[in-house]
Amino acid sequence: MPPTQPPLSTILTPLICGTATFNNQYNTDVSSLPCNAIISRALSLGVTAFDTSPYYGPSESLLGSALLAANHPRTSYQILTKVGRIGGAEFDYSPEWIRYSIQRSLQRLNTTYLDVVYCHDVEFVSAEEVLGAVKELRRIRDEEGTIKYVGISGYPVPVLVELAELVRRESGEGLDAVMSYANFTLQNEGLKGALKRLEDAGVGCVPNASPLGMGLLRSKGVPVGGKGDFHPAPLELRAKVLEAARWVEGKGEKLEVVSIRWGLENWAREGARLGGVGGIGVSVMGVSNLEELEETMRVWNSALDGLPVPGREVAKEKRQWSLERKRDVDELANGIWEILGGRGLREREGGQRGC
Repeated sequence: MPPTQPPLSTILTPLICGTATFNNQYNTDVSSLPCNAIISRALSLGVTAFDTSPYYGPSESLLGSALLAANHPRTSYQILTKVGRIGGAEFDYSPEWIRYSIQRSLQRLNTTYLDVVYCHDVEFVSAEEVLGAVKELRRIRDEEGTIKYVGISGYPVPVLVELAELVRRESGEGLDAVMSYANFTLQNEGLKGALKRLEDAGVGCVPNASPLGMGLLRSKGVPVGGKGDFHPAPLELRAKVLEAARWVEGKGEKLEVVSIRWGLENWAREGARLGGVGGIGVSVMGVSNLEELEETMRVWNSALDGLPVPGREVAKEKRQWSLERKRDVDELANGIWEILGGRGLREREGGQRGC
């Protein structure tokens, strides 16, 4: 890492707006999504980091246009994107493609630099390809300055850990970030057990993406967009999740609200050792409309009220309410786990790949 560049953990905001939803995988009609309004409102609510990828269809272009329309200084927000994954079964980790992909992302996102670039879905290519891609991204970082930080992303936690260790061993430098998705949720806590090894591998931050498990943990079922039913969760698990949703509704709650609260709050605590600004575990949360954004921010801010966040002053009654809410959510989580068949079963059936 260039000596003048601060560690990513000291500048990365702990809540990132994910824009994988800005495509027709999660939504039927991308043109009807209020992307500009979502990004503008997110910025006004204090969300200052946005995650995207060329693999997410028009996501980069939509995000770039929305950020341009919001007219905020480039230094006031962070952009995280990816390289390497082109299509459902198409990957290119070559230095030539990486250089092309970076230039294309810069144009689409209307920016002269990218804050974080991940090698996308590393489990589908060889370790040698990942190592070579990381080296090329770091060369671009050091020689061209269009990249600030370099990481890897994917689903299988053991693969991410092994690759992080390989990069450290072979290059002498740890990855700035390792992002996993759907691996710290009410259905799967696999990411939690990997933190020590990732820390030992010199990883700077470990963002947890998709606390709803790519839309699995919703009362209305998995999302079905223009590409049809893409979700890899088996039918038995889906049925159990809907059973849990009905049980939660009987308690006067919504499964998605409980899932978001549990995921965001617990990762803010558990992921703190490899977290972002303020020592808070970093979460990536995607939304498709303003209502989802407002709900996410309400839950996030309420969860923060119960945490010892440096510089955040909270009234005594708000802190007390937050802590009481945590106890209620934890009780609901126990009931949900029972319906899903216990932690071992829900994690074995939670194999979701390719985000």
